[in-house]
Amino acid sequence: MKKKYTSIGGQALIEGIMMRGSKEIAIAVRKPDGEIVLKEDPIKPLPQNSILKWPIVRGSVALISSMIVGIKALTYSAEFFEMEGEAEKESKFEKWLYEKLGDKTDNVLVIFSMVLAMLFAFGLFGVLPTVITNFFKTVVHNRWGLAALEGLMKIVLFLTYVIAISHMKDVRRVFEYHGAEHKTIHCFEAGEALTVENIRKHSRLHPRCGTSFILFVLVISIMIFSLISWQSIAMRVGLKLVLLPVVAGLSYELLKVAGKSDGRIIKALSYPGLQLQKLTTKEPDDKQIEVAIAAMVAVLATEPSEAHQYETVTEVVANEAH
Repeated sequence: MKKKYTSIGGQALIEGIMMRGSKEIAIAVRKPDGEIVLKEDPIKPLPQNSILKWPIVRGSVALISSMIVGIKALTYSAEFFEMEGEAEKESKFEKWLYEKLGDKTDNVLVIFSMVLAMLFAFGLFGVLPTVITNFFKTVVHNRWGLAALEGLMKIVLFLTYVIAISHMKDVRRVFEYHGAEHKTIHCFEAGEALTVENIRKHSRLHPRCGTSFILFVLVISIMIFSLISWQSIAMRVGLKLVLLPVVAGLSYELLKVAGKSDGRIIKALSYPGLQLQKLTTKEPDDKQIEVAIAAMVAVLATEPSEAHQYETVTEVVANEAH
């Protein structure tokens, strides 16, 4: 069957996987007792002809939306693995928030977590390379050389970070689920029935992945900021912050093209990201693949245009998920 590219994407969680279609988000988590629990949430569509759907703009919207959904999904999956009695313990800050905000507290905590994550990422990969490179201004006297050095710093810091966390046992489990997610999407795009056996033989590397997106962000930011003069750390960091939506938007558009094309140029652009995924994905076991199938079948149930072209999918995945 001719390969079909799908817009369904996912995210690895703590002992689980989140799959996201155009109409629904499905989260499948394997509990400590071995049971797979499924949580489904509808996606509120953007208004027709909204500016938020414009190219470039939609990249920033997708980034923020993905972070919010991702943090909520991670929080949900973590709840199944809290230590006994831990769930009942609340900090004074959490108690104060619940008293003041009531039902809105969880949303506030998610936004707070997202802001912290963005500040950490921007500080580590945006500010720190600029500060380090600034020390070399007495040696490197042109902006092209400084931009190249700054770009090298970004990539080294990112690779160091990924390699460091990949040695953590819990993170490795998440990377295994990341591999299961990619394999399942590959299997579906190949038009094959979603069985453990079929999924296992597919690649754990996928061009439409968040890891590739981050690499695109790094590369595009290097290209853009090589055109901007190096006057001061504050000005350069400020410009990075202002232009971040543009960089994210361009990276998103490139990622969409990469996920739907087999052209030589696109393959060449995707190659570094795919190689990087060898660090952020690991080979999953059969039970992890079963979790991916459970999430995928739930999303496919709300995507008739997708499932209709694969008549064998619905019946088989239903059996596999149970």
